[in-house]
Order: sequence, then structure tokens, then C-alpha cells
Amino acid sequence: MIKKISSNNLHKYMALPAILLFLLFFVYPLSRGIGFSMMKYNGVSAPEFIGLGNFIAFFHDSRAMRDVLNTLQFGFSSAVLLNIFGLTYALIFDGNTFIKRLGRTVVYIPAVISGLIMGYVWLMILSSQTGTYYQILQKIHALWLYKDFLGSMKDAMWLIIIVNVWQYVGMTMTIYLAGLQLIPTEIYEASEIDGANYFQTLFHITIPLLIPSIKINVITNIIGSLVVFDVIVALTNGGPGNATESLSLFIYRNAYGGATGYATAVSIIMFFIILIPVAISLAIINKKQIEMGV
Repeated sequence: MIKKISSNNLHKYMALPAILLFLLFFVYPLSRGIGFSMMKYNGVSAPEFIGLGNFIAFFHDSRAMRDVLNTLQFGFSSAVLLNIFGLTYALIFDGNTFIKRLGRTVVYIPAVISGLIMGYVWLMILSSQTGTYYQILQKIHALWLYKDFLGSMKDAMWLIIIVNVWQYVGMTMTIYLAGLQLIPTEIYEASEIDGANYFQTLFHITIPLLIPSIKINVITNIIGSLVVFDVIVALTNGGPGNATESLSLFIYRNAYGGATGYATAVSIIMFFIILIPVAISLAIINKKQIEMGV
């Protein structure tokens, strides 16, 4: 009997720890969250069942709707820029010379620093009156060049996007570099013999063969950008006038502001806000991959 279990069913028993952890840390919290999302609950008093009341309230909440737009703007802008600059850096620093290794290191270093810390560093640089940027311009008598980006409802979000891209582009670059290393040099040699120029090689050979890396980067960047929290808290705390408040920050403020049930409902809605673009991106990339036969 023991021999039969060990030879035929051992792989099933080895999967049990992973299944138990999945049930404990994902399925159970999710089921509890769904329950709380249907309650009027402040985290202290007894919860009151209100059905879909929290979900209905969300779609009638003008602040929540604006935060959804902020989150989508940040998420898609960051994902696009991270992939464009990540691929560009990967193409520039692909190689084993000292300069290219140094370049990869310099680009990647910001990614190992906490987003919250990096946000505070940029806050010290850009803050009005006391920031390094302001002080330097004051010393050289060029304050006419100064602009309070963090205090501008129009510019603050784009500044946060730029900081986020600058910090995490190294991770995207690394995945593209790994993909470039897997492309056989013989393919490039053959294209050179056939007379293909750099851009023909890039668009007809390099990028199609990088589709697995593109898939990883697009999905991780969309997910990571849509759940943005730390850099916004550090730089603007959602201001000015909630112009940069993300859905994650909105959930946090409600959860610790006496609206735990509502915050839980918004968290579930946010799950689908992330799931839909990820599913669409996967479908498009997979279709392209099949068309190219990669």
C-alpha cells in the first residue's frame, strides 16, 4: 500500500502544502472580504448586512470615480513608458563591456530602494521653498525657472509617473536583457548577410523573439502600476485637492476612517479593474505570438 502511494500518488500529496497555503492566504481572506463587502461595518461595532449597498454607493461616489481615472492614467502611462524605456535601455546596454555593465547597474540601482523612501527623496528635491531644486535656483538668482510641480493639479500626476518610471525601469530592462540573451547570434548574422538594416532587424527579428519578455513586462507593469500607493503617499499624499489620489489610497483612507465594509467592496472592484486590462493584454499578446509563430 505504501509503495503504491509513493509511486502513483506522491505528486498529489506533495502539492498539499501549496494548496493549503493557497486556501489559507487567498481563498479564506477573499471569502471573508466578500462577506464584509456586503456589510455596513466600521471595524468596531457589529456589522450590518446591506447587500450590494457598498457597491452601488461606489458608482455614485464622485471622488471614487475620479480616483479610478487617476489610477488608470497612472497605470497605463507608467506601463507604456516602462516598456518603451526598458526596451531602449536593454538594447543600449546589451553586451559585456565595462561601460555597458556600468550603465545597467546605474539604471537598476533605484529599483532596489523602497518606493516610499524614493518618494521622500524626490519630495526633498522638489518641495516648495525648502526643496533642493528651489534652493539651487535661488542661489543662482534664477527663480523665474522654478515651478511648483507638486502643487499643480495638472502636473503633479505626470511628475509621479516620471518618478515611478525612473525608479522601476531597471527591472523592466533586466527582463528584456534576459530575453535578448536567448536570441541566437546566428539569426542576426543571417539577417546581416541578407542586407537587413538595424531597424528591419529590430522590428522583424528582435521584437518578435522578445514577445515572452514583453508579456512578462506588460502584465507585471500593469499590475504594479494600478496598485500604486507608496510613491503617491510620499510625494503628494493624494493632493493637491485629491488630484493624485489613487484607488489604493482611497481604500486605505476608508478602511482606517470608519468605513471598513465600503473599503472592502472597493477592493473587490479594484481586483476586476486590474483583472480586465491584464486579461485583454494577455489575449492580444498571445494572439500576436500565434500569428508570428513564436
